[in-house]
This record gives sequence, C-alpha cells and structure tokens, in this order.
Amino acid sequence: MDISCSLPAVKQSTTENDKSKKMTQSVVTDDYDPYEHRQVKHPTNNWQTFAHFLKASIGTGVLAMPAAFANAGYINGFLLTVIIGIVAVHSLHILIDCMYELCKRKRVPYLSFSEAMTVGFQEGPPIFKCILPIAKPFVDGFLAFYHFGTCCVYVVFIAESIKQIIDEYSVVLDVRLHMCFILLPLFLIFSIRNLQILATFSSVANLLLFVGFGVILYYVFDDLPAIQERKPFETLNKLPIFFGTVLFALEAIGVILAIEENMEKPKAFVKPCGTLNLGMLIVLGLYIAIGFFGYLKYGDKALGSITLNLPQKSILAQGIKIFFAITIWISYALQGYVTANIVWNKYLAKRVKDTGKHVLFELLVRCAIVLLTFAFAIALPDLSLFLSLVGAFCLSILGLIFPALLQICVQYRTGYGKWKFRLAKNLLLIIFGAVGGMMGTYVSIMEIVRAYTKYT
Repeated sequence: MDISCSLPAVKQSTTENDKSKKMTQSVVTDDYDPYEHRQVKHPTNNWQTFAHFLKASIGTGVLAMPAAFANAGYINGFLLTVIIGIVAVHSLHILIDCMYELCKRKRVPYLSFSEAMTVGFQEGPPIFKCILPIAKPFVDGFLAFYHFGTCCVYVVFIAESIKQIIDEYSVVLDVRLHMCFILLPLFLIFSIRNLQILATFSSVANLLLFVGFGVILYYVFDDLPAIQERKPFETLNKLPIFFGTVLFALEAIGVILAIEENMEKPKAFVKPCGTLNLGMLIVLGLYIAIGFFGYLKYGDKALGSITLNLPQKSILAQGIKIFFAITIWISYALQGYVTANIVWNKYLAKRVKDTGKHVLFELLVRCAIVLLTFAFAIALPDLSLFLSLVGAFCLSILGLIFPALLQICVQYRTGYGKWKFRLAKNLLLIIFGAVGGMMGTYVSIMEIVRAYTKYT
C-alpha cells in the first residue's frame, strides 16, 4: 500500500515559495480539514488500529526490559522508564500535530514524515534552508534503517526461541541454521501488503502476548527473591545501554505513523483518551512490570529476552516461547512494512514503467529485504546489545530530535510563546535526544565489539 503523497510545495519555484510564505504568514481562516480529504484504500477501524498499535509497541523490547533494569537498578529503572515514556509520547503528539498543521497549510490530505520535515525546514528558520535537499532521503533513510534493524532483531529472537525447544527434543544445532528454517515463514508473512488483513493477525498475536505475559509473571513471582538482593542504582556507565534498550522498546514511530494514516477515523488517534494515550499507558505499565519484577527475579543474569531465562525443560515455558515466536513473526511484517513502503513506494516503484508488473517487483523487493535481515541477523553476537544500538542511534533522532526540530520550524512564524517557552522546551528535548543517543550508540558499539570478539 502506498502511504506516500505528492508534495507540490517542495517542487515549487522560488517565486511560488515566496507566495506560499506570504499566505502562511497570515492565520489560516478556511475550514480545510486534512482528515476529511484523506482517502485510504483499506481503512482500519479504531479497534483494528488499537490492535496494530499494541502489536507494534509490544515486541522484543518488552522482553528485554529485565536486562535493561539490570543496567540501571530497580529505582533508576522505574523512574527513568516513566520519564522516557512520557517524553516519547509527547514527541509523538507534537510530531502528529505538526504534520496535521502542515497539511492544513499546504491543503493536502497527508504528508509523510520525510515530506513534513522537508516542508518544515522550508518554512522554518533560515538556518535550515541548507539541508533542504537532503532532508527527505535523510529522514526516509533513518526510518527504513530503524525498522530494518528491528526486523534483524526479530529474526534472532525467533531463531533463539525455536532453538531452545528443538535442543531439548532433537539434535542441537547452531542458531544460524534455525534462522535458515524460518526464512520461508518470514517470506509468507512479509508478502502481505495490506494492513487491514494484518489486523486479524495482530488481534490473534495480542491474545497470545497477554497469555504469554501471564505465564512469564507466573514464573517470575515463583520464589521471588527479597528486593534487598538487587541494586537500586547502577553505575553511570551502564545507563546508556538502558537508555537505548528502553527507547527501542517504547518507540515504533514508523509503524505508528503508518497505522494512523490508514485509520478510518484518524481524529480518534490523538484524543485525550484516544488510541495513542491509552495504548501507551498499557504499554508503559506492562514494560515497567516486566522490567521491575523480571530484574527482581533474575538480577544480573537477566538475558536479552526474559523468555530465555525461563526453565528450558518446562512444557509450559516451551509453549510460551512458541507463543512469543509466533507474535514476533507477525510483528516482523508490521515493522518491515515501513521499510518496504519507503524502499518500494517512494524510490523504486516509479522506476518500473510497466505498472502491470508492480506487484511482482514489490514482492521481489520484499524478498530481498527478508534476505538482508537474515544476513545481518547471522552476524549479530548479542540480541540485547544490538537492540540497544538500534534504539540509541535511530530512535534518539527519529523519536526525539526530529519531532522537536519540526515543531520549532512549524511555530517559527506564529511565535514560541511567552519567554519563548516552547522553543526552550524543544531545545531541551533535542539536547536530551542528542546526548542520550551519542552515549548510547558509543557504549553499545563498544559492547558489541567486545561481545563479538568473544563470540568469534
């Protein structure tokens, strides 16, 4: 499904841009509502959107929360997860609000993330004019790479889960061979190009998820150690890993924007009790519970996924590992949807002149993406470290820095309020994302190099 739209303002001449600027300097007085003009081939209702949101936000990240808490301590972990969660939700709100405002100004039903950033830089402070030519491919590249990296993590997770079960009943094989075995199922789920069809899979996956979390908590609360045996605070040098892991867990920005775009009633997404707020409240509560009690149970021995800490010989635990493998298999299609959409719909489809072969070529592109995620997954030495790297490097930029920059640009002409409070808030958000992202990326790379040396 093509979620891109035309961007006439970006291609205008200098004279046309000047006219556009004069028009947008005045207060918009018409009643143009982008939501009412948005046309979607296969719109999803509120419940289908909610199912997609939960499935997109609850992936391998939540299962890595005990390992994240091990890098922070249970007090630090609790407080910092709440703070990062609030900041992440606020960033999503300002991003969607800014995209809506720019759609009203340009009188178009929808702007993609990269198109919105391009228009924002065009109408914002003059200092941003120099990066206009690279804004769109830069944002698209980060989005595609982040969701591609997420799919790589998912391949590792599914293979590790299956390996633990097969090792118990059959021949012990290298995890790379198990990755080969899941290639065909990944091809099949990734060939579904319709979010409406995937909604049924997401609903089933959510049921399996909550059953799985119930069983995990059953094992976690069995003979739970005293809280005095765990550290309330960890050393500062471990916090960057925590930051990257939690950010990875909480943010699914590309999928969230995609499902919002495909809603039948998109206004319901950002209401005070809408899909975004209610969904993130459930997600944040679940993440804190799994992280806190999982760390309390396993301490520093918490692995990259808490399912790997469950008893390997227990039939119930093995069943839950299968459940989670199935749900992550479905999540693979949701996360990869963004990468495939950007690569195919925005950059490759227009190069194929024979429209009758578009479906065939899109499936070939999706096949290539699956093979690439497989190739990268084989090279991964550690699930939790790569998860932290993707979160720190990509999501600090996509989920924190870009939304703040976009709001600075959108509010450039209308003003930043008394004492320029909104400007100061966004600058703090940019600093928070930049510092956390750089530290998290550096520490994650160093840890990956160290782990890879041992692994080889």
